[in-house]
Amino acid sequence: MHTRRHTWLYLLALPAMALSTTLAANPGQGAGPGAGAGPDVDKGRGGPPILNLPPAGLIGEIRQQYYDGSSDDLLTAGLGQSGLAGGAPAFADPANPTAAELRRLAIYNNYRALVPVAPGGGYGEFFGPAVGSSTPDGRISGHEWLTLMSSGEQNRHTVMVQVPDSFDSRRPCMVTAPSSGSRGVYGAIGTGGEWGLKRGCAVVYTDKGTGMGVHNLDNGTVTGIDGTLVEAGSDDAVFTAPISATDLDTFTADDPNRIAFKHAHSRANPESEWGQNVLDSIRFGFYVVNELYGQQDAQGRRIPTIRPGNTLVIASGVSNGGGAAVLALEQDTERLIDGLAASEPNVNPTVRRDFTIRQGAGPVISEHSRSLLDYQTALAVYQGCANAAPSVSDALFNLVTPGREAIAANACARLESLGLVTGEDTAERAESALLALIETFGLQPEQALIQPVTWWANVSTGIAVTYANAYGRFGVEDKLCGVTFAASDAGGGVIPLPEVAERAIFSTGNGIPPTGGVNLIDGNAAQGVPTEISQALSPTTGNPDYSLDAFLCLRALVDSDNEYAARVADGIDEIRASGDLQRRPAIFVTPRADQILPINHTSRPYVGLNRLVEGKQTGLRYYEVLNAQHLDILNNLPGLDAQYIPLHHYYFQALDKLYDHLRGGRPLAPSQVVRTEPRGPGAPPLTLANLPAISSSPGEGDVILFENNQLRIPE
Repeated sequence: MHTRRHTWLYLLALPAMALSTTLAANPGQGAGPGAGAGPDVDKGRGGPPILNLPPAGLIGEIRQQYYDGSSDDLLTAGLGQSGLAGGAPAFADPANPTAAELRRLAIYNNYRALVPVAPGGGYGEFFGPAVGSSTPDGRISGHEWLTLMSSGEQNRHTVMVQVPDSFDSRRPCMVTAPSSGSRGVYGAIGTGGEWGLKRGCAVVYTDKGTGMGVHNLDNGTVTGIDGTLVEAGSDDAVFTAPISATDLDTFTADDPNRIAFKHAHSRANPESEWGQNVLDSIRFGFYVVNELYGQQDAQGRRIPTIRPGNTLVIASGVSNGGGAAVLALEQDTERLIDGLAASEPNVNPTVRRDFTIRQGAGPVISEHSRSLLDYQTALAVYQGCANAAPSVSDALFNLVTPGREAIAANACARLESLGLVTGEDTAERAESALLALIETFGLQPEQALIQPVTWWANVSTGIAVTYANAYGRFGVEDKLCGVTFAASDAGGGVIPLPEVAERAIFSTGNGIPPTGGVNLIDGNAAQGVPTEISQALSPTTGNPDYSLDAFLCLRALVDSDNEYAARVADGIDEIRASGDLQRRPAIFVTPRADQILPINHTSRPYVGLNRLVEGKQTGLRYYEVLNAQHLDILNNLPGLDAQYIPLHHYYFQALDKLYDHLRGGRPLAPSQVVRTEPRGPGAPPLTLANLPAISSSPGEGDVILFENNQLRIPE
C-alpha cells in the first residue's frame, strides 16, 4: 500500500509551460451528451496552466493500491464470481486481521448484501461479475485510491476511487457509488461499482458520513479508514464520538460496554450532507484520474485534461445511496453531473399539498411525503402487533422465533390500551394495526406480506433509533429514549463486545445496529438492568412487548411539541429534497412492494414534486416494478424466491438506458409500470419471461402520467 502526503499540494503552483492540450486529445468534447455538459474548467488559456490539485477537505493520507486482477482485484477482492457466491473468506488470525483481509471480507459481505446470489435467481446470468466481462471470473484490474474528506470535525466521510485498466482517457466516464444504507465505503461495490467498472468507467465511492464508524467507549478503539482498529481521535479514524473526557468517564461508569456508531452519534446529521459528499467524491475522482492519465507538463506535473466538460458523469445509487445521488444532482452548481439513475432512492421530498397520488381506481392520496422517521417509527410501534393479523398469517418467516406470538399479543394489548388500535382480541387488534399502517400511514398493501420478515431482521427498530439520534443531533451520552448499543448475552444482558467481533466489524457491520454483534439495548427494561429489546420486559406492564415504551418515545419525537421533537424536526427539514433536478436526464426504479421506503412517501411524491418544479420539460422518468421489494438479498430465502424478482436487474437496465441516452442520444422510455412475472412454486430459474424489459413504447394501461396535478399510477 502506497500513501501520498498532500498538504504541500495546496501551495500555489509556479508558472509553467503553456497548456498544449487541444480538442484533439478529447475529440468528443462539446460534441454531444456527456461531452460538453459541464463547464470548461481550463481557465489557464493565455496564462500558466492549472495544475492538478486535490479538492479541499482531504484529511490525512491518500492511500493508493494497484490490483493486477490475479490474486486480488477491484470488484471481487480476488474472489471472482464463484467466490462471491461461496463461503465467506476467513482471517488467518481472527484476533489480528490484516487490512487486505478486512477489505476482502467487506467486499464479500457488501456485495452479497445487495445482490442475490442463490442459484436460479439471476446471478451469473443476468448480473454478476463475469456477466458481460472479458474475464471468466469477472476480476477487474486497476487502481484504488482511498482517503477521508471533511467539511467539519464530525462530518468526515470516506471517499474512494477505483479506476479500471479499461478506463479510456480519450472517452472518459465516471459513475458515483455512494453506499446504500449506512454501509462502509465498499457498500455499493456490487451495484454502481460493478456496472461502472465493467463499462470502463472510474467509480467514485463515499460512505456518506454514516458508514462503519464504530467507537468502543470503554477501551477507546475506533474503526480506521482501512478497517483496522486505531485510537480514538486518530487522523485515520472514520469516527470518534464527540464527548468530553469528563462525560465519557461518567457515561462508561454508569453504562459500561457501550458502542457509539457514526450515523447515530456523530451529532452531525450526516444525511444533511449526503449530496455534498457525493459531489466531493466526484471532485476527488477527477483529481485521481488526472493524476493517472492527465497530461504532464515539462516539469512532470499533471494538468487536469480530463474535465467535467469532456467526461460523462452519471450519478447513481441504491436506497440511501440513491437518495444521496438525487441530492447531489439537486445541489450540483458546477454541472459536474450529466444524468442520474437511482434505484429505490431514500428521498424525503419537500411536502407539497397541491398535488395528489392515485393508483388505479384506488383512493386519492394527499397525505404523502411523510419523513423516513415518521413511517419508520410507525412501523416500530405497530408492526410487532400487525404480524399477528390473520390476513398475513401466510407471510413467510412471520413469528418464526419461539414466543413471538405471545409478544405480539402483548404489543397488541398495549396498543389497544392506548387507543392506537381497536379490537376485542389479538386478531382484531392486529388487523387494526395493519390497517393503520396502510390507511393512516400510507404504506402499500403489497408490502404487508414482506414486512414480517423485515421485522424479524429488526430493520425498522434499528432505523428508528439511528435516525432519531441523527436528526436531533443527539450524542451517545443522551441515551435517547433509553436505547443504547452494546453486545448482549443469551439472556439479553449487556456484555463487552468480543474482541474478534470488534476487529471484524468493519467487514461484517452495516452501520445500523443490530449489526456486527452489536444490539439495541433497552435501558428502562423492567428487569432492572439494561436488556436487549426483544427480551426486555415493559416497565409499564412487566410483559415483553418489543420495548414498546422506547419506540412510543421515539414516535413522540415525530408528533409531539417539545424541545427534543423540535430538534428532530429541524434535522428533518435539513434533509428534505427540493425536487429540482435541473432538467437533466434522470431515472428512478422503484419496487411497488417496498417495505422499507414506502413509495407514497419517497419515489412517487418526488416525481410529483419534480413535475411541479420543472414542468413538462423535466428529464425524470419513473419505472415502478411489480413483484419486487426493497431487499433483493431476501430473494435468497426459500419461498420468497418464488414471490419476488430481483430489482437489481432493473437498476442495471436503467443505467444502460441512461448511458445510451447520454452517449448516443437514444430517447428515455416513458414512465411506466413494469409487469414482471414471479418464478412461482418451486422457484424455477429466472428467464426473460420473468423479467420483461422496460418498454420504449409501453401500453396505455402501463404509462404513468402526471395530469391535473395528480400522479396517476396504473393498477
